[in-house]
Amino acid sequence: MAPGGTGAGAVVGGVIAAAGSVRAAAMGLGRAGAYAARTFGAPSGLRGLAVECAWLAAHAAVYPAGLLREQLAEPTAYRTDPLPPARRGLIVSDLAAAGTPILLVHGIMDNRSVFTVFRRTLRRRGFGAVHAMNYSLFTGDVRTAAHELGRHVERLLEQSGAERLHIVGHSLGGVIARYYVQRMGGSARVDTLVTLGSPHAGTLTAHLLPTALGRQLRPGSQLMADLAAPAPDCGTRFLVVWSRMDQMVVPQRNARLVHPDLHVDELELCDVGHLALPIDTRSMHWVVTQLGRSEVRCHPFRRGRRPGVDGTGGRGREASPAS
Repeated sequence: MAPGGTGAGAVVGGVIAAAGSVRAAAMGLGRAGAYAARTFGAPSGLRGLAVECAWLAAHAAVYPAGLLREQLAEPTAYRTDPLPPARRGLIVSDLAAAGTPILLVHGIMDNRSVFTVFRRTLRRRGFGAVHAMNYSLFTGDVRTAAHELGRHVERLLEQSGAERLHIVGHSLGGVIARYYVQRMGGSARVDTLVTLGSPHAGTLTAHLLPTALGRQLRPGSQLMADLAAPAPDCGTRFLVVWSRMDQMVVPQRNARLVHPDLHVDELELCDVGHLALPIDTRSMHWVVTQLGRSEVRCHPFRRGRRPGVDGTGGRGREASPAS
């Protein structure tokens, strides 16, 4: 075949492949839309939608304050006399758990203000070193943001004197933190990584974002392949919260973390929107309880271990409004 013909064939093949990708994405979004319509038609879905809208309005009000970069505060000594019983109980029963720093990492085009309620809950339950970081609103690469996260982790550990910390990541923040833990040696620094609505297997809505970051977050991208690669020495425990009503992670099951080398505990919700995951009471209670359990925190390496069931290293039951 003539060189010109070969080039034309490659172009045609590329166009066909692109059209197939767009068609698959459109079908996936269509199925997600149909599922969302059924969900919002149920009473629990309507309540979840109302909470999502209310939190969107409240979050918009506090968003400007969250743009300010938080300064790392000097650790202070613990006094139990002015504390509420829940916080006092954690400090008295497990000072190591109460003193382990917790770093909060927001999602795309957001800032630390999304953790306003979550942070207050952590402090009220006795965790004394809770910090939030802002990365650039114009972040175009997960790897670059992961390097920035790593530098923040080192500063926080140096200032607090702790050896390890916990990270809570919402949406993209969870993907950034997971890349840091799995691909950059962050498991030596991170005891537990909590992800709230993070697209661990990519999301079809990323096709609507025509940027390098959007391409990284699509299912089947090179970044997703990197995260799916073997991680036999990763000792970090993962707490994964996902919702069947998540309107940003499509399909919603892509917010689950399925990896043969990782130790994963999972909480599945059925009626919480993407933005409301950090304020959902069931989500916060589950995460706070898990972080406060020292017998789980001090876990050994679990090479190649598959998750168990119901709080033993595996998938929790689906939570309903009554749970």
